[in-house]
Amino acid sequence: MNEMVAMVDDPRFAEHRARGPHPEQPARLSAARAGAKAALDDDATLMIEAPHATRDLLERVHTASYLGELDRSLEVGWGNLDADTFCSPGTREAALRAAGGAAALASALMDGRARRGVALLRPPGHHAEADRAMGFCLLNNVAVAAEAAIAAGAERVAIVDWDVHHGNGTQHAFEDRADVLFVSLHQFPFYPGTGPATDIGKGAGTGHTLNIAFPGACGDAAYGEAFRRAVLPALRSHRPDIVLVSAGYDAHAQDPLASMELSTEAYGAMTTAIVDVAEALGHGRVGFLLEGGYDLQALEASVHATLRAAQGERVALPEGRPRAAAADAIEAAVRAHERAHTNKGDR
Repeated sequence: MNEMVAMVDDPRFAEHRARGPHPEQPARLSAARAGAKAALDDDATLMIEAPHATRDLLERVHTASYLGELDRSLEVGWGNLDADTFCSPGTREAALRAAGGAAALASALMDGRARRGVALLRPPGHHAEADRAMGFCLLNNVAVAAEAAIAAGAERVAIVDWDVHHGNGTQHAFEDRADVLFVSLHQFPFYPGTGPATDIGKGAGTGHTLNIAFPGACGDAAYGEAFRRAVLPALRSHRPDIVLVSAGYDAHAQDPLASMELSTEAYGAMTTAIVDVAEALGHGRVGFLLEGGYDLQALEASVHATLRAAQGERVALPEGRPRAAAADAIEAAVRAHERAHTNKGDR
């Protein structure tokens, strides 16, 4: 339990706030911080500053026209970018530093300052498309982190998105590329309505997108089986130089916005499994970037479980037989992934 963990945090992340009640609230950050503080020893934590993301790095993920439009919208202060996504006078600083902090974390992992990392980011990012904000997200933090890792020397990156909502923006950023594997476990059909098992990437990226599109109320056994049958084989085959996790905690049983029914311990188990793959690849680089999670108690406990496992506390993947609909979802993902690689002639 003495693994050094790089951590990105910034008080300005809390300045992104809605005028009235909203599930994506600054109290989420307080809960995540409490979970991290309880899990990490001060002498094993490397604090990483969250600078503004550079325009060059942002334009690898987002269109120049969208970035210009976003700048103009955020100058206004209070407002809405879509029906779900708000902005406030503190949003510009928070969003630019969240994306910049994600990039800084990836760079720290790539240059050897630490092998594990966590970025406690607000606003979240995985729904942000190249040309628009959506789903509480303005800039796609994990996609920016992946580009930063590649700029720092990674030849292959893997992104595992365990947020209960499909990471549509992240998938679309990389679905035509072979150097970035995108794996998503999510409730389906559900917001944002994307991510069926048949989405496997396109062009050069065919076979490098893996969607496990679960019905609701699957629970731990389904995620354990999905990891054994689909997620871990895909990671081993891709052989990434770094694994980035879109760490949303809204699949937790206590979360008010979804119905997946995961336990707190499941997050420790998924972390252990991902870390084991990274260790087997010889580098051990895994970074966790905060996405969703809207029950504060569950968020705090799940961040704690994740970071304890990231430091070496071992939690076994859940056992048990998934219910039939969940088993079918796993089988659909496995078959789609296998067909993609067979059609490409992969060995």
